[in-house]
Amino acid sequence: MRVTIERADLLRTLTHVQSVVERRNTIPILSNLLIKADGAGVQLSATDLDIEVVETSSAEIAQPGATTAPAHMMYDIVRKLPDGAQLEITQGPDENRLAIFAGRSRFSLAALPAEDFPDLATGDMTHSFTLAAADLKGLIEKTRFAISTEETRYYLNGIYLHAVDADQGPMLRAVATDGHRLAQVQVALPAGAKDMPGIIVPRKTVQELSKLIEDTESEIDISLSASKIQFSIGNVVLTSKLIDGTFPDYERVIPKDNDKALEVDTKLFSQAVDRVSTISAEKGRAIKLNLEADKIILTVNNPDSGSAEEEVAAGYSSDPIEIGFNSRYLLDIASQFGGDTATFMLSDAGSPTVVRDGTDETALYVLMPMRV
Repeated sequence: MRVTIERADLLRTLTHVQSVVERRNTIPILSNLLIKADGAGVQLSATDLDIEVVETSSAEIAQPGATTAPAHMMYDIVRKLPDGAQLEITQGPDENRLAIFAGRSRFSLAALPAEDFPDLATGDMTHSFTLAAADLKGLIEKTRFAISTEETRYYLNGIYLHAVDADQGPMLRAVATDGHRLAQVQVALPAGAKDMPGIIVPRKTVQELSKLIEDTESEIDISLSASKIQFSIGNVVLTSKLIDGTFPDYERVIPKDNDKALEVDTKLFSQAVDRVSTISAEKGRAIKLNLEADKIILTVNNPDSGSAEEEVAAGYSSDPIEIGFNSRYLLDIASQFGGDTATFMLSDAGSPTVVRDGTDETALYVLMPMRV
């Protein structure tokens, strides 16, 4: 194999694929990238057996071939080479070594056979559809903060993606919850997604996908089955296994009859929460909201460090209520708002609160109160 490639092109591809590779692997081949050179260019693949990322870069192929090389080491080498460098990647008679030449620099890396590299075969995908990058970003970014990190409830360790018949018509809905807060966002159901199975996209896949779609505005092709999902983003293909579990009936925890409406200026409210919560204990992060006519009084009492109080103007005309929340959870939800105002629908101090962005009807958040 002999390939010539621009440093910028290779670095961009390596940035995308190497982040899938775990730093510690008991299986040596999983620490490596698969490098394939043929007429179409250079194809780099990485996998952890649950996720696979494949990206193709344009390159000058003098001699086609395939091998594997250490992912993080190769990324670090290319990252440290000067801008504008031309790289020559070769593998000669010794199939256990891969050579990289760039100007006066020369590197020789240990290689493992390409045929040992695992193939995360996709199998038959039952549903395929196209989604605008902005819609996919919205589904991910507005729900990912609520994904559970508790491994015992593994079925909550991802985003639940499914088709629903909503008031606005057929929708593609994303839901995430950790039992303390819930985030629900939906977009119009794309053609081809009707009758798709409800699937749970794992947390790591969500993280990798976020990086890949961060700078793209193009449409994204999505194919899925009951066990796998595949995203095609330009010349990058991400394939992932899905979480094999049943997502709970989340609609049961969304209150329908909360009758106390609180309207806040999102910026003023989140800044006040942030200031007052400076005093809160690291463990509970409890903050108390006293709702009175046209105002909220936010208070924090920490026996170890002191207390804090701030009054914020708000639209409220129901009976006074005192309710506690985890301040970090409040700030996480507030950070999702794009509008100037947000509405909290409350019932009592012990019941879940529904939160909505004043300018986004597609998003809904539920926050469990805490005793303060």
